[in-house]
Amino acid sequence: MAGGPNVARGPVKWVALAVLVVAASVGLVRWLGAGHESTDDAQVEGRITQIATQVGGSIVELHVTDNQFVQKDTLMARIDPREYQTVVDRAEAELADAEANAAAAVSGVPIAEVSTSSDVQTAAGGIDEARAGVAVAERQVEAARAQLVAAEARVREGQAGVTKAARDVERLRPLAEKEEVAQQQFDAAVAAADASRAAGEAAESEVAAARLAIAVAEQRVIQARAAAGRAEAVMAAARTAPEQLEVSRARAAAAAAQVKQAAAVLAQARLNLERTRIVAPSDGLVGRRAIELGQLVQPGQPLFALVSRDDVWVVANFKETQLADMRAGQAAVVTVDALDGRRFTGTVDSIGPATGGQFSLLPAENATGNFVKVVQRVPVKIVLEPGQDTGGQLRPGLSVVPTVYTK
Repeated sequence: MAGGPNVARGPVKWVALAVLVVAASVGLVRWLGAGHESTDDAQVEGRITQIATQVGGSIVELHVTDNQFVQKDTLMARIDPREYQTVVDRAEAELADAEANAAAAVSGVPIAEVSTSSDVQTAAGGIDEARAGVAVAERQVEAARAQLVAAEARVREGQAGVTKAARDVERLRPLAEKEEVAQQQFDAAVAAADASRAAGEAAESEVAAARLAIAVAEQRVIQARAAAGRAEAVMAAARTAPEQLEVSRARAAAAAAQVKQAAAVLAQARLNLERTRIVAPSDGLVGRRAIELGQLVQPGQPLFALVSRDDVWVVANFKETQLADMRAGQAAVVTVDALDGRRFTGTVDSIGPATGGQFSLLPAENATGNFVKVVQRVPVKIVLEPGQDTGGQLRPGLSVVPTVYTK
């Protein structure tokens, strides 16, 4: 009985020691785990550019294959450019024609301006001159009619003189034969009769000339009035010259607009021709080549996927319970499974604005009454420190284990 209590105290001692060891181990684990957070729900992300065609046609050149590295502006494929070159040639011809029409329309504006001013001045001067000509011609008609009246009066006067002289000759002839009057007196009467006849004939000639002058003057009046009518017509046309000038200016503006339109069509045609060359927008690896030589493609059809080789980062989906002390700018270490656990240093760039479930196609709906609390995960972007030699081996989609040092 004396050894019973000692035997009982032995197992209790060992149990207490085991509990102490477990507690110390838990404390050590917690102490070692404090100040950093890690997760295996993470992968490498990168720039994947979907290259599509903006024009349609048949593939006539193909210069790349799957997984090939290409540099920026490398020609990857070419669409048959002949149809697009034809459009460019036609657009160039239309632009040249529009420019020629515009040049002609523009040059016509100053000519119309000068013509408008000169036509108005010329028409005004022509009207004044024509009206003056009408007045002169009318005065000439009046003068010719006055001359006719005077000539007719002289004819009548001459006829009276001829009659009197003839009577004097007939009265003196028998007396002269009987020598009752001097021969000289008879001869004077005969001469007077001859002079009277000559004066009458001259007066009749003056009448004929006066009548002709009247006819000429009246014709001049007609011509002068016609000239005045033409001058008034020119003036009427000249008064519409400002409207014609505006028409010329409008034509010049329309021609200039057609030049801009033709230039825009040509620019679009050249752009479409340039788009027949499918070039790499940046350095990267060709992935998922979706075309073959001779294939007919349509605008918007995907042709290649170009994966950036160096512009990569890590997206780690940490539990919401791990984010209490996590901040942008904290240091991180990333272990890559595909590289036998090789480690890369990085920095927390940003923390996602929402949980991953909120960006899923069908977000979880917990308002059904059967709520089960699930720990959510939040995406955290980690960027790698520059200068590390990745050898182009960090590919988007690779699994990694990041550790963020929060303290």
